[in-house]
Amino acid sequence: MEFDIVTLSRLQFALTALYHFLFVPLTLGLSVLLAAMETVYVMTGRPIWRQMTKFWGTLFGINFVLGVATGIVMEFQFGMNWSYYSHYVGDIFGAPLAIEALMAFFLEATFVGLFFFGWDKMSKVGHLFATYAVAIGSNFSALWILIANGWMQHPVGAEFNPDTMRMEVNDFFAVLFNPVAQTRFVHTVSAGYLTASVFVLGVSAWYLLKGRHIAIAKRSMTIAASFGLLASISAVVLGDEGGYLASEHQKMKLAAIEGMWKTEPAPASFTLIGIPDMEERTTHYAVHIPWVMGLIGTRSLTTEIPGIEELEARAETRIRNGILAYDALQAYRAAPSREAVPAEAVETFDRHGDDLGYALLLKKYVEDPREATEAQIEAAAWDTVPHVPTLFWSFRIMVAIGFFNVALMGYFVVLSARRKLGASRWPLKIAVASLALPWIAAELGWITAEFGRQPWAIEGVLPTVAAVSELTVPTLWLTIIGFTLIYSVLIVIEVRLMLQSIRKGPQPDHGPDMPLAPKPLAAAE
Repeated sequence: MEFDIVTLSRLQFALTALYHFLFVPLTLGLSVLLAAMETVYVMTGRPIWRQMTKFWGTLFGINFVLGVATGIVMEFQFGMNWSYYSHYVGDIFGAPLAIEALMAFFLEATFVGLFFFGWDKMSKVGHLFATYAVAIGSNFSALWILIANGWMQHPVGAEFNPDTMRMEVNDFFAVLFNPVAQTRFVHTVSAGYLTASVFVLGVSAWYLLKGRHIAIAKRSMTIAASFGLLASISAVVLGDEGGYLASEHQKMKLAAIEGMWKTEPAPASFTLIGIPDMEERTTHYAVHIPWVMGLIGTRSLTTEIPGIEELEARAETRIRNGILAYDALQAYRAAPSREAVPAEAVETFDRHGDDLGYALLLKKYVEDPREATEAQIEAAAWDTVPHVPTLFWSFRIMVAIGFFNVALMGYFVVLSARRKLGASRWPLKIAVASLALPWIAAELGWITAEFGRQPWAIEGVLPTVAAVSELTVPTLWLTIIGFTLIYSVLIVIEVRLMLQSIRKGPQPDHGPDMPLAPKPLAAAE
């Protein structure tokens, strides 16, 4: 691998994004579980539910702080490392992020303070409202961020303006209701709910194994298993919907996930396992399940799913058309006014403007795409193929974990219904051992979605190679090393604080519902 500016910029953003995403799922899920626990407390008046809410709220707070700190760093990177990206699509991408900060993050941050410091200063219903506001703010924040990210996967509601040389919004509601963004939002928050459920389940199982905090642990496991079962099923179903949308909007990503090099007759089979080979352009030892991929990807038995080689050929055609659009764009830039642009250039750009981004793929090899050789055009077409083995295995491991979590949560729902939580130790040990699995699945899901979009920063519009800032390799290495060191320290602090709180366990609560301790006899006399 050549560690040039583009590669190092991608590496830095990947490191910070993967680190940040360690905190996001738990924040999303715990915020909703806290609201559910406190609702039971308000409805029943039983102090144990208040004690539970405060305990899991402490763990939520530790995670929330780290998530905010790492998220802010990511937003700064758009200006530092991806300045041309920010210039080119900032009109669209910046709007959801600004709305997220103004409408969601401020809402969440404000009510987080009330959640922690308002227990004895607010009424039960008032505090419950603050807890729900935290949950709504957390999920609302994810919505706007995933609207922005969904637009990167499927850019709708915008068009290139040759006068400003930028992408500009022409239909904000199309951006807002982008089907890819909406599906990714529900899938992502479902994964977050599942992550929190497995976390609560695993920690509670550890308490039962140690014989500590039995009452709180069993109640926590019951609510976590029920919530987690629904979330795990939702994550699987929405993941399937994401595959269907990929067959419409990101065909190359879907073909790479499947290791499908050649177009198969409909309905395509699903490759259960295999060894993709980028050199020989084949998948060795593939085990196929007939028809399944056709049903998942097209919802039909007659629609073909194009293979990698066919899509590469289509990309080469679009690169050649994009060169014509690029040439016409230079006429726009050279003309003193829009009216002075030659009619032939206007007609050419109108016909091939949608392929302009494909011409920019050649920026990796030549400054002016019009000067590209045949070999460079073929190389740029091959660049549209992401690293197939990475996507192939990331997707399959993620799916395997997803189905395991469905079974895990379903089993504990049954145990809870039969009032046999803690009756046997081996299910509890499995729950503890499974604690890390949702995070692994979430990180692999991020890799599948974002790495699978390469070589595009904006699918079909702006290549990653054309989106970076003019930085130096030493500067990027310095920041990568710096972020790695700082984040390593932060993750150690995070884990130590979480483990310390878990070992300490739920603390006695002195809320208004707790009975007063009887006075000693001597004092009473």
